[in-house]
Amino acid sequence: MDNLSDTLKKLKITATDRTEDCLEGCLDCLLQALAQNNTETSEKIQGNGILQLFANLLTPQSSCTAKVANIIAEVAKNEFMRVPCVDAGLISPLVQLLNSKDQEVLLQTGRALGNICYDSHSLQAQLINMGVIPTLVKLLGIHCHNAALTEMCLVAFGNLAELESSKEQFASTNIAEELVKLFKKQIEHDKREMIFEVLAPLAENDAIKLQLVEAGLVECLLEIVQQTVDSDKEDDAAELKTASDLMVLLLLGDESMQKLFEGGKGSVFQRVLSWIPSNNHQLQLAGALAIANFARNDGNCIHMVDSGIVEKLMDLLDRHVEDGNVTVQHAALSALRNLAIPVVNKAKMLSAGVTETVLKFLKSEMPPVQFKLLGTLRMLIDAQEAAEQLGKNAKLVERLVEWCEAKDHAGVMGESNRLLSALIRHSKSKDVIKTIVQGGGIKHLVTMATSEHVIMQNEALVALALIAALELGSAEKDLESAKLVQTLHRLLADERSAPEIKYNSMVLICALMGSESLYKEVQDLAFLDVVSKLRSHENKSVAQQASLTEQRLTVES
Repeated sequence: MDNLSDTLKKLKITATDRTEDCLEGCLDCLLQALAQNNTETSEKIQGNGILQLFANLLTPQSSCTAKVANIIAEVAKNEFMRVPCVDAGLISPLVQLLNSKDQEVLLQTGRALGNICYDSHSLQAQLINMGVIPTLVKLLGIHCHNAALTEMCLVAFGNLAELESSKEQFASTNIAEELVKLFKKQIEHDKREMIFEVLAPLAENDAIKLQLVEAGLVECLLEIVQQTVDSDKEDDAAELKTASDLMVLLLLGDESMQKLFEGGKGSVFQRVLSWIPSNNHQLQLAGALAIANFARNDGNCIHMVDSGIVEKLMDLLDRHVEDGNVTVQHAALSALRNLAIPVVNKAKMLSAGVTETVLKFLKSEMPPVQFKLLGTLRMLIDAQEAAEQLGKNAKLVERLVEWCEAKDHAGVMGESNRLLSALIRHSKSKDVIKTIVQGGGIKHLVTMATSEHVIMQNEALVALALIAALELGSAEKDLESAKLVQTLHRLLADERSAPEIKYNSMVLICALMGSESLYKEVQDLAFLDVVSKLRSHENKSVAQQASLTEQRLTVES
């Protein structure tokens, strides 16, 4: 290490008078010392104030520039040296050097910047603001035959793409084109994997999704799927997953999805369809997720139902009933739920037997599957007949009542409540109401009337009004013990209640007058005071209903 001290002293002198030969010798000694003991050498470099000298040595004209950048890259491998490198003002001259034509200078400069900014979002953001993204994209295009430089660019893109602020800059370059061009040339797994690691974060941006689709990435991904689908190798299975996951991600953008759908005639769409009957779980999953993504507008949904996709999804679900793959179940149910949104599809899906298939998963203990199952059923029961058939299914009602108490899973709890209410509202059937009363569902509808979501409050109140109108006798006890009358009083007295909530609460009060015990509760709570105040409500329907309710309350008392 004595040699090192001499070298550092000599370097101070030669750095000032710029004798290139002597300088080069000093830099070689430093690189050797760093190779032997990086940490200790780095400490000495910092202690001797050498970093400050480097800023002036990083010039495009100097023959030593690549070595200086290499030393900075080696030093910055140590976390404790990164801030001193920044403080020594090295970032700006390094960024300038990215415009060099010398490939070795470019490589070492890229390494130096990468190591200094490693793991620091603020420094990476600084690089983005200094415009390194367009420069690096240009470099990738020019030097695509230089493997080391290409790798340096990819590592840089991978780090920068994690930052949200980079996406806009990337979108304004031809990065998509360059990456796809590069991807097509790669045969080795690990090289393709490096490109995948850049593509995944970039493809989260909708503008870049479309650029990647237009640059032909999808065709590359489909080819990989074809090459790897029948392989037993671990590497191939991993690549199949990465390619199919990325494919699904590209379909999350509205424009990119529509471009690939091509009115249902697109070759990509057809290929994805063929994944669903496959024996490979990963492809089944990607196929079902892709269908769920294509099913994001009514036109696509109608076309897909007419072309027989529902049967394919039902067959897939049937293969996963016993000890099935939960992610595949979830994805296939998501696709069915989305396809059931357009009104014209509901009857077709019901007659295809979708509800029977979906009900096979009632025994699932997985909340994500439960959630999608409930959503699919709720989408399908707009028709009175379907609501009546399902509403009389005691097993279903029993499970819904159980899930209404799933406090750990708000989504499942909310969907169960909404489905209970929908069964009553769409069937308007006494038998359905009796089944729900017997299953213990009444208390959940009363609780739902106090939900923080107005739409759910409303659905609960309409269902309760139907219960009161059609089957008050058998529901009376449950309505009492669930404290329905007290709940309605609170909703009417609360100034924050939406007009439709006040309106439906008063409709319900009138319907409850057919029950002696409930009506007594109404009288005891002095509803007249609350209702008469609402006669002057700014909403006409509320004011009118308040007058009617007041009359009913006065006459009855």
